[in-house]
This record gives sequence, structure tokens and C-alpha cells, in this order.
Amino acid sequence: MTPQRRERTRFRRYRPAVAAAAVAVASATLATGPGFAAGAGAARVTGPPAPAPATAVPAPVTAVPAPATGVPAPTTPVPAPTTAVPTPTTSVPASAAPLPTPTPAADAPAVGTPARATPPAFGAFLDSGPLGVARMAQLSSWLGGTELKVAHTYLPGNRWADIEGAPGFLDVWAHWRREKADRTLVLNVPMQERNEEGIGDDEVRSLLRQGAAGAFDHHFRALAQRLVDLRVPDTVIVLGWEMNGITYTHRCGPDPEAWKTYWRRIVTTMRAVPGQKFRFDFTSSRGRDAVPWTQCYPGDDTVDIIGMDSYDQPSGLSFDQQVREPYGLQEHVDFAKAHGKPVSYPEWGLFRNGDNAEYMRRMLAWMDQHKPLYNTLTDYCPHGVWQCSVNPRSAHVYREALFGRTDTTTPTPATPRPTPTPTPSASPTPSATPSATPTSSCTSMELGAWIEYWLGGKLCFSLD
Repeated sequence: MTPQRRERTRFRRYRPAVAAAAVAVASATLATGPGFAAGAGAARVTGPPAPAPATAVPAPVTAVPAPATGVPAPTTPVPAPTTAVPTPTTSVPASAAPLPTPTPAADAPAVGTPARATPPAFGAFLDSGPLGVARMAQLSSWLGGTELKVAHTYLPGNRWADIEGAPGFLDVWAHWRREKADRTLVLNVPMQERNEEGIGDDEVRSLLRQGAAGAFDHHFRALAQRLVDLRVPDTVIVLGWEMNGITYTHRCGPDPEAWKTYWRRIVTTMRAVPGQKFRFDFTSSRGRDAVPWTQCYPGDDTVDIIGMDSYDQPSGLSFDQQVREPYGLQEHVDFAKAHGKPVSYPEWGLFRNGDNAEYMRRMLAWMDQHKPLYNTLTDYCPHGVWQCSVNPRSAHVYREALFGRTDTTTPTPATPRPTPTPTPSASPTPSATPSATPTSSCTSMELGAWIEYWLGGKLCFSLD
């Protein structure tokens, strides 16, 4: 497939701040977000529950207006690239996306139908910071209570201090993971700093060789130790993702042999930290891209999962073609089976073909058939369905497939209502159906004491 460059900005920089400042910013952000209000009369706890270890808390970032057009890009908290290269076009940063208003993007499936079997472990990328965790509960409500078992975030790739897991950045994610034993935390980890600054091939080649010689081992040892200290030693590490493309400094193309050696060093270094149980996910972008991703595969001994980022692109490519193309979906599952590895889809969603309900239907069926270890939808425009109102038909398909899915066969208890299918011209926005008892002005959501402490109270929906 012709390389399809895409930019998906997943976060903004989070800096440590005193608790009072963090609370003030978070409270102001939520109070001004559409459809939300500060919890009326919410009691503030005197101190945060004790996540281990205690670290400085990042100040949440306030919303920033999204560009009118463009496609979003992976994890970088840095300003615009300093070198002129054909980098992806920018779009709405995930951290800047406004909280969804309580208006459903698609009507709920008919009530009273038996709940289906538990879906494979799934989640969605909703924001790189604390709002990403808060939005998971809202998305679950929109899906009729179907629980998201996977949380997905990205480490910034600006400087090595970011890649080591800056104090405070991972705390809320770790707390979410620890709350239930069957949850999974997925963390994308860059292999190089300045990861989206358009570094040329010659410098990338030199950096890969330095990494292969062990120059950067201490940074990954620090990250591994931080994750163990946060008591999330079983985190899935998506290391050096989309290495077969040209977007990232951690790309494989300039020197595949050095890249593979460097990958093995990182994995060996992180596995040497006492208490770790990490799983390493080798995730390419679908298709050939700049180089065949098979040329970058570092070996079965340092890979636990074989993933693929698969968006609906390029324009005009059918789902069947996405399956059959060289290094496409079929080759991915065949390669993983030959190597005795489970598959994953850390990033997937709509893209060049707009509100493509057929793609959504076929991709969900593909995952039901091939049973990936996990999948996480990239849920913001243009890729998503819950936080993106321009994809109503695909939102309906996604919601209908996952609505009210539990491990029981008990009919979903709720008041029956009609279920009209949205038309292409509809522009619904995501909803979060509150489950708590309404107060005089809003309905609160239970997000956990740790998140509520730093948000300054409960998150709730305005009833105005």
C-alpha cells in the first residue's frame, strides 16, 4: 500500500503541579465542558487515596479549539516539527477534544433482547491524560453498560524524560488498572526522543546503531522500574509502533538490522527489572508502507503479541482489499499463527473513506473471527464514532454490536423504546447515560476516588 501518512496527536504535555492548582484547572475544565457541571455539593476528600508510589500530579490541560480539517497524529507533546519534512497533517489533539455531550450518536438497540456473549477485550483511545480514564466510564454508559477492559495511552516522544514515564503521567492509568484484576493497560512507548521531529534517515540510522549498542538502555530501565513501582508490571508495551512507515524517528527502514537489535536490547533491559511481567507488542501499520513490516520482526523470543494498526484507507480500498493486500490483514493473522503469537489491533478506525458503516461492520466481524488479545478503537475525528459526530452510520453499527454485552443471557433491563436507524445526514453526538441518582442540577458518575480527588469532586452531567 502506498504509504499513508497520518498525524494523530494523542496528548499535550502534562507538568507536575501542586494539588491545589491541579484541582482548580480540572474543575474549571469540567465546569465549562458541554453538558457537564461540577458535582453539586460533592464532598472533597481531605487527601487522595494512596496510589503507590506517591508522585507529583500533572495539571490537566484545558480544551483547545480543534482545527477545521486534517487527520490526527500519534503521541507527541512537542511543538511543531523543527525540520521541514512531509509530515502528517494535524488535526484535533485528543487532549483538546471536548467532553461529549449527553446526546446519543445512535439510538440504543432494542431493549429486552438477550445480552450477547462477552466481547473480546476491547477499549478505545479517548485521551492520553486523566480525561482518557474518565471518558472510559462515559463510553461504557453509551454502550449500555458494556465494560471496557482495556485502557490505552501513549508516552510522549519529545525527550527521554517523557519516555521514562514522567512523574504523574501514568498514575491515573495505573490506578484504573489496579481496580480490577481482569483489566489491561496498553502503553505505546517510543524508541527514540524527538520522535516526530522529521529526523532524516542518516541520523535515524546513527541513532538506531547507538541504541543497538546499548546507549539508551538506562531510559528503558527507568520506565520499567516506574511501571513496577506503580504496581502495573503486566502492562502491554507497544514498542516502536508503525516502524514500517516514515513518520517516526523510531522507524525501521534506514537500518532494519540495527532496529531489530535495538528492540531486543530494550526488551531484555526491561525484562531484567525485578517484578516485571510485561508483554511486548510488535505493531506495524497495515500494508507494505515504506518497508515490509516482516523485515523488522525482531524474533519470537522478544515478541509476545503481533499487532497491526489498521485504518480505513487509502480512499477507495475495499475491506476485502485490505484483507488481501500484501502485508495486509490476512498476512498479519497468518504470520502471527506461524509464530505462535496472539494478534492485536491497538489502533483502528475510520479514515479516508468517511462514514463507512461497511468497514465498521466488517472490521468488527474480523475481530470476532480472529479473536485478538485486545483491540482499541481510535475514538476521535475522523477515526471514531463516540466522540465524532460526523460518522453516525458507523456509530450505529459499533454501538449495536457492543451494546449491553455481558457474560449473561439476561435481557437488558430498561424501558423499551424505538430504535430508528440514523440516516447519513444525521449528526448525533456521543452520549454518556448516567447511572447515578440525579441531584437537583446534575447526575454524577462514579469514576473512582483517585480521579475524583484530582478533578475536585465528582464528574456529573448537567440536566438543564
